[in-house]
Amino acid sequence: MKCVVLAAGYATRLYPLTENFPKPLLEIGGRTILDWLLGDIETSGRIDEYIVISNGRFAPHFEKWAKLSPLNIRVVNDGTFTNETRLGAVKDIVFAVDALGIDDDLLVIAGDNVLNFSLKKFIDYALSKGASCAMRYYESDTARLRKSGVSEIGENDRLLSLEEKPSEPKSNWCTPPFYYYTAADVKKIPAAIEQGCGTDAPGSLVGWMCKNSVMYSMEMPGSRFDIGNLESYEKAKKEYKGITRA
Repeated sequence: MKCVVLAAGYATRLYPLTENFPKPLLEIGGRTILDWLLGDIETSGRIDEYIVISNGRFAPHFEKWAKLSPLNIRVVNDGTFTNETRLGAVKDIVFAVDALGIDDDLLVIAGDNVLNFSLKKFIDYALSKGASCAMRYYESDTARLRKSGVSEIGENDRLLSLEEKPSEPKSNWCTPPFYYYTAADVKKIPAAIEQGCGTDAPGSLVGWMCKNSVMYSMEMPGSRFDIGNLESYEKAKKEYKGITRA
């Protein structure tokens, strides 16, 4: 299994911190966001390679970081240099798959969240299902739901739909940017794009995939800090204590 890290964005809401530096390498509690995430995932023993998808502006930072890591990390540069010309998360996945000739199951994660629980739980869940999977958490605030990917869940955790930023949310289930795709479903992503799947938000692919394949959704067993702006970054630096739910 490969772990693909979506890290090709430009994090404009965190300027000036990220004007010339990638958000996933910002530090929280003495470690980079990526070191928290990948260090935890490595304990699963399931990942044989970590693939960090970056852009032309930030790839040198990731390459320098990767050389110092004990993990097997490969940095892929998608060739963009501005926020206006970015490929978007879904096209970045295809770019990496094509560039590296990947034919494997993928754990796809955003590189800008820290979690208080181990992603090993999610990996084990996905492998037990033998199908592509996402996670979900309950959100009571309608305003937040309207800014998120909202899922509908059926029997036995079956993922029925996902809509990004709905004006009228169909449930209270939000879907964070952590996904597992089987190798067979990875091959369907180009067709998803051809059929009009949104390519910027990674949840758009889930919305298409759950209509064209079997997907399941695991309830998130803890909480996360989503580093989206300066305020959320400062909050995470003050409050994040690492993984407390193994």
